[in-house]
Amino acid sequence: DMGRRVAVEGTGELPPPVGDRRRGREGVELRGTAEGPLLWRITLFHPQGWPLPEALRGELEAEGVEVKAYPPQEGPSVAAERFHLSLVIWRAENPVPSWLGRVLEAQPPLQQQWILLEEEPLSRLPLPEAYIAARLPLLMAPEQVASVVRNAVERLFWMAEAHRLTEHTNRQTQHMEALNRIGAALSSERELSALLELILLKSREITSADAGSLYLVEEKEDEERYLRFVLIQNDSIPVDYKEATMPLSRESIAGYVALTGVTLRLDDVYHLPPDAEFRFNRSFDERTGYRTKSMLVVPMKNVQGEVLGVIQLINRKRSWEVKLTSPEVVERTVIPFTATSESLVRSLASQAAVALENNRLYASIENLFEGFVKAAVYAIEARDPSTSGHSERVAVLTLALADVVDKERTGPYAHVHFTPQQLKELRYAAILHDVGKIGVREHVLVKAKKLYEHHLALVEERFEFVKRSLETEYTRRKMDYLLQRGTEGNYQEYFRALDEEFQRELQLLDEYFQTILLANEPTILEEGSFERLVEIAGRTYLDIYGNPHRLLQPEEVRILSIRRGSLDEEERREIESHVTKSYLFLRQIPWTKDLKQVPEIAYGHHEKLDGSGYPRGLRSEEIPIQTRMMTVCDIYDALTAADRPYKKAVSVERALDILRYEVEDGHIDRELVRLFIEGRVFEKTRGWKLRVLL
Repeated sequence: DMGRRVAVEGTGELPPPVGDRRRGREGVELRGTAEGPLLWRITLFHPQGWPLPEALRGELEAEGVEVKAYPPQEGPSVAAERFHLSLVIWRAENPVPSWLGRVLEAQPPLQQQWILLEEEPLSRLPLPEAYIAARLPLLMAPEQVASVVRNAVERLFWMAEAHRLTEHTNRQTQHMEALNRIGAALSSERELSALLELILLKSREITSADAGSLYLVEEKEDEERYLRFVLIQNDSIPVDYKEATMPLSRESIAGYVALTGVTLRLDDVYHLPPDAEFRFNRSFDERTGYRTKSMLVVPMKNVQGEVLGVIQLINRKRSWEVKLTSPEVVERTVIPFTATSESLVRSLASQAAVALENNRLYASIENLFEGFVKAAVYAIEARDPSTSGHSERVAVLTLALADVVDKERTGPYAHVHFTPQQLKELRYAAILHDVGKIGVREHVLVKAKKLYEHHLALVEERFEFVKRSLETEYTRRKMDYLLQRGTEGNYQEYFRALDEEFQRELQLLDEYFQTILLANEPTILEEGSFERLVEIAGRTYLDIYGNPHRLLQPEEVRILSIRRGSLDEEERREIESHVTKSYLFLRQIPWTKDLKQVPEIAYGHHEKLDGSGYPRGLRSEEIPIQTRMMTVCDIYDALTAADRPYKKAVSVERALDILRYEVEDGHIDRELVRLFIEGRVFEKTRGWKLRVLL
């Protein structure tokens, strides 16, 4: 049986098998690529004048075989995409035809076969055996030749079928590889806007769609759902758009797909079926002059079957490069979307829905973590309200400095650039760099003076007791005088001398106490202050039981003699331990791979380039650049922050000078300080207002 369907056009969908006789006569056309169909027809070429039996011609043409004669001097007109059988008459006196090489180069042996009618035995045409279906005697009867032709055509039908299946398998493989690549790209994209752009772009690419739009299904607090128009792309005309919301209704094409979950494949949206529930809105076309014709609208469903959004593809083109600049170009270029297009986009839409859901889940987890971070910072700063906003300001300054470094094209950091994930990592490190202060005792953390308030109050009460004791002593001495001598003599002169002595003692005590108050301030003491403290400690007084005590205890002298700040050595070690506590705290968080350096970056923010910092005494080459940037910003903010109980804020100019001094002392990075100043990074927090973290 020679009945084989080979008149199949297309790539993309599996065509009907070649054995479908009726479809062969109908000439079914399946378009599978933007460039148009491939023509897989069998053609029989025969020499002009050869007596082809009419019955054979009619039989072949009924089965979809083209029957064509060719001039001997030209040879068969072989199209590269066609399967063909050539019948050649060859006599001994004939020269090798000039067209032979051209025809053989046009197609491989599997797509062309030759039947040779030759004079025996010396007239054999020099043709590779792979191309030869049969060699027949020149004088063979036409009916016998027709039988051979039928067999050769049958063989070529099967070749076409095998070629068709191979092409289909290759296309399916290409589609799967493309979908796998797209799926990998979608799953790796974290930014929602970039993800949506990628979904729409890839949907258009695999279908050769000129334009497209994307809608998301969202829900209000009262659980009422609606559509959000979020994206449009168009290769032929520039488009400006704003996100907008629209009711979730069957009256719009996107709304219908979102509600029903069905896919719509429309050949021309200007001519919809009369019973369609939806209508096409022509306002965009009327406003821009664009002509929307074919459309493929696919729902994005998650694994539960819920519609998360809608992909709307517009105007599939024969050629991706063509711009639809006029209605004439649209009519000539735009073709309907196929079942293959639908299948591919539905597969992509499923991947897109998973990626979108994962993106939303990732965003919700990230928001949850952001809340935890803000809560942690709030907890830290609630223990020391005077530092409120410090962590966030350091983060703002550090990211601003990173931006300046990233743009630097000369100098030692010209090669340094930060990815968005590295900047996120840096932000978390900066905003959580002081989280370890949670483990520092609160009275140490907020210690404003060298002596704690209750301790200073004891000293003050002691001085008041001494004053009252002196007053009692001088009163007693006056009474003793009167009891012994009465008013005889010049008692008034004696009393005046006692009062003057008493006032001198009180004045001295006041001076002593003022010295203590001055020494209690967290500043560098002036020379001589230590000696005065020792002098005060050398004075004694008697308690109510007559036991002697020092006016200033040795421990108090030690604390008041702290040369810098308000903390003694033990308290300073406790405060400094917040760095290690921060590191240990941050190590407990299961950071993702792209955030794993957060603990290490935060760990070094009190290290100095010369190795004099703490807690590890790292030197310059051991300190990451992210940490060096944070250190500069941390020092600056600590200097310029609003007055704290233990220090006064300094001006911006003074703070920048101190940063320069720190550079000269070998403590912080010279180049980063230069970029911090020249890039005017410090202005990022000028006029800062405390933000509400929770």
